[in-house]
Amino acid sequence: MTPIGDNDLGPVGGARAPRRSSRAAASPGRPGADGAPSWRKRLRRLGQLGAVLLVLTSPLWGRAILRRMDFFRVRRVVIEGARYASPDEIVSRLRVDTTASIWDDVSPLAARVREHPQVRDVRIGRRLPGTLVVRVTENPPVALVNSAKGLVVTGAAGEALPVDPTATDVDLPVLASRDTLLLRLLGEVRAEVPQLFARVSEARRGSRGEVVLVLPEHRILARGDVTPARLAEVLPVELDLARRGRRVEELDLRFRDQVVARLP
Repeated sequence: MTPIGDNDLGPVGGARAPRRSSRAAASPGRPGADGAPSWRKRLRRLGQLGAVLLVLTSPLWGRAILRRMDFFRVRRVVIEGARYASPDEIVSRLRVDTTASIWDDVSPLAARVREHPQVRDVRIGRRLPGTLVVRVTENPPVALVNSAKGLVVTGAAGEALPVDPTATDVDLPVLASRDTLLLRLLGEVRAEVPQLFARVSEARRGSRGEVVLVLPEHRILARGDVTPARLAEVLPVELDLARRGRRVEELDLRFRDQVVARLP
């Protein structure tokens, strides 16, 4: 039994038998060179071809036959979509080796990978003849939350993610504490207004419960129920102010249908 890694497959094939000189076809019903009538030989070949097609297209016992063929043993595992999760950790959760077939049921494998705290979803496909392709959708980190143990990489649902900020390049907003409202908002902004999320260096609550987003250039104030679409309204205002050469200290979204710019 050999564990599987991300190894390349070698060529599969064999030497082709030399071609023989053609002979005159036997007349119908007369024996061929091997003593069998030619129509029987053709019938036998058609039967073999039909059997192969039936095995490949049968959803039940056909796959069981393919699973027993050495040609379809797993030789390689490819991990796609893993930016923060370690591919080695995902492969170890699969627990497959060279005795496994790519036609084995992949549901148990996917279930084990989904238990990884960094993984939101996973799809496992096949690449003939012997490669499993694991496509991972991760839980994206949205903030660095201050804790007694230092900064913790955290997801939108408030879960701590197994990402070491000292070893991985994570440019995320900093939160003084685990605020579920701010984390959920940051997750939505990351998904819907990524150009704004990339500029947020800090998120916090104001003295009256308002949302405060700190950007390198200025602050954004908003109500606690602010949506990503409402936050995106600051983008054209920023462009207009920059075009006029005006420096702004604060953009206030707390007033209905308005963006109030406070200058220094």
